This record gives sequence, structure tokens and C-alpha cells, in this order.
Amino acid sequence: MRRVLGVPSPLLIGGAAVIAVALAAAAFMLSGDDSGKNRRPKAKARATAAWAASARQRLLAASAVRYDGTVHRDGKAVRLVLTVFDGGAASGTLTAGPERADVVAAGGDTYLRAPASFWKTYGGEPGHAADYAGRWTKAPANLPGLDVKAVFAPDMIAKRLAGAGEPSTETVGGVRAYRVKTPRGDYFFGVDAPNALVRVQAAVGDQPVFTAGAVASPARSFAEVRGRVAALAGAADSALRFRPGKLSFVNCDQNVEGCTVSVPATLVRPAGSPPDGARATLLATIVADRRTLGSCTGSGAVPSNGSLVLRCTVTSSGWRSWMRSAMDDPGAHAYEAHARVLGEAVSASRVSELLTQLDRHRPTAAP
Repeated sequence: MRRVLGVPSPLLIGGAAVIAVALAAAAFMLSGDDSGKNRRPKAKARATAAWAASARQRLLAASAVRYDGTVHRDGKAVRLVLTVFDGGAASGTLTAGPERADVVAAGGDTYLRAPASFWKTYGGEPGHAADYAGRWTKAPANLPGLDVKAVFAPDMIAKRLAGAGEPSTETVGGVRAYRVKTPRGDYFFGVDAPNALVRVQAAVGDQPVFTAGAVASPARSFAEVRGRVAALAGAADSALRFRPGKLSFVNCDQNVEGCTVSVPATLVRPAGSPPDGARATLLATIVADRRTLGSCTGSGAVPSNGSLVLRCTVTSSGWRSWMRSAMDDPGAHAYEAHARVLGEAVSASRVSELLTQLDRHRPTAAP
């Protein structure tokens, strides 16, 4: 689309709009909680063995555990290295072949940040890898899924030790260990004091095995996960796909202060009513004379009919400088906007909530 705006002076500024729809990757699961339906009536509590009480106390005092293991799906091996805190927040890395992604888990969901090459291979839609490159994105379903909170959170594991007796033992990495079996997985604790958690075998897929170890610097690890959670505002939701409409400019002509980009969008995936809490985000960039003048973002909740109008305003020094120059040089001056519409997984207000939840589990020594 291209237009020429009429102005009272000899200055003519034309705006050309170019829009690219961002196709979403598949939905994802490295999430969840430890709740369940149809619970049976509670049985009478039994005494907890001394070793289990010691192991439980160690887990609660540690507040974080480091895990290292490999999971498989569709013949692909994916290595996960995670530091998991009480409450289920986690930070680490995911390595699949030559590709590597940063990982953060918070609020029951997991997010990845990876280069375009990663999304081309594992994002589900290679042609749109650039939409997710370098930005936090809810992890896609074609990667192996684990319930981080339920399987790995130290406080959740500690709860499962209540009433533990004297289970069978076996040798794990040269260490004699108790094997505690649960619906979420099997947990191995050293027989000798301090009865540390040494291994987890998750009850999912091919039952992947993770070594478990102490976190060298809980304060540093907590700072890392908190920094990643704080950066989740605007994280993409790869389960949502939108069809954008015609881009338009609002109050841009001869406006040195800024230029607003407006794009209508309609949710096309999933079909039917929008999921609860569905949001969309607009990413727009204004270009003139083959250079970027500035970018902006805007977001909004998806209403029940699945259609909304997204707007954002570029107020950069690049825009102001270019507009002043154009106004001083009567004639035609063209500019254009490139825009993408993505699903939004995390709003700015949601980040504040996640940080509040995370801070409840701050290690004593953390800043």
C-alpha cells in the first residue's frame, strides 16, 4: 500500500505500508502444577524415616537444585541443564544437536530464547523463524515436555518424602541410594548423611534420567532467573496466529513528535473462541531512505470475536530528525512501515505478578 498525504504547504509526504504476518510455531508444554482431580481420602499419616527427614530438610534448606539430563522425542535428543527453585521457577539451557537455547520457567510455563537457526529446525514453521529469533517465546510442542515444577521443584520433592519409610536401595553413579517411587518420577537419595538428592528419573516419555546436584551460588542463580523473568514482557505465544489487515498511519504527516501505526488483526489459530487470556502484540518499524527511523510495540487482549486493532507510536530521534529534514525540503518524501502481529504470552502486568511469586522463594543469601 502506498499513499500521498495532502498538506497545505508544498511538502508532500507519502506513506507506504508493508506488513508481514508472523506465523506461529506449535504449542508447547514444559509446564503445569502438581494439582490433580479425584483425590482419594487422605490416609493416616505414617512416621517419616530418619533418612527421609534429613533429605527433606536438606532440600528445603537448599531452595534450589541443579539438574542435567537428556530427553528424547521423535528420535531427537535434547539436553536440559536447569537450576530449579522452590515454587518451580527455573533457568538454564536447552541443547539440541548444534542448536542451543536459553530457558526460563515461571508461572507454570516455560520459555525459550534462541537464534533463527534453532527455530528453523524446532519451531515448526521454518519460514517464520525470524519472528521468534532472539526473543523469549513460549516453548513449542515439538520439543520434549517436562513439568518443571511438579518434577523438579525442591519444595515439591520434599513434600513427597513425608511418611517415606525404608525403600529399596541401588547404586547410582557409585553412590548407594534409596529409590523413592512417585507418580511424577523416581527420586534417588544417598543412603549416607546428608542424604542428598542424586538422581531423578522422570515418569514421562522414555523416562529420562537427570543427575541432581547442589547449586554453587544460589544468589547468582536466583539473579539470573529473576533477570530472565523480568525480560518476559511481550514474550511471544507461538500457539496463536493472527491474520493482519491493512496497515494505516495515524497523525504522522508533519508530526515531529511521532507517528502511529495501526493494524487490525484477527485470530485464526486456534479456531473458534479465543483461549482465555489470549493476547496479541504488534511489532512495527518505520523506514525511509533505506534506513530505519524507529520501532514500536503495542499489545492488547483478544476479545471474544477474535478481532482487534493494534496501535503503537514511533517517537524515536530518527523519526524526529527525518521529519524535520523533510519539512525543511518541500517536495515528496516517502516512508513505509513493516509490521508483524504475534501472539503475546506475557503482558507487562503479568511480569510483575511473576516477579512477586518468584521473590517469595528468594534464597536467604540472594540480593
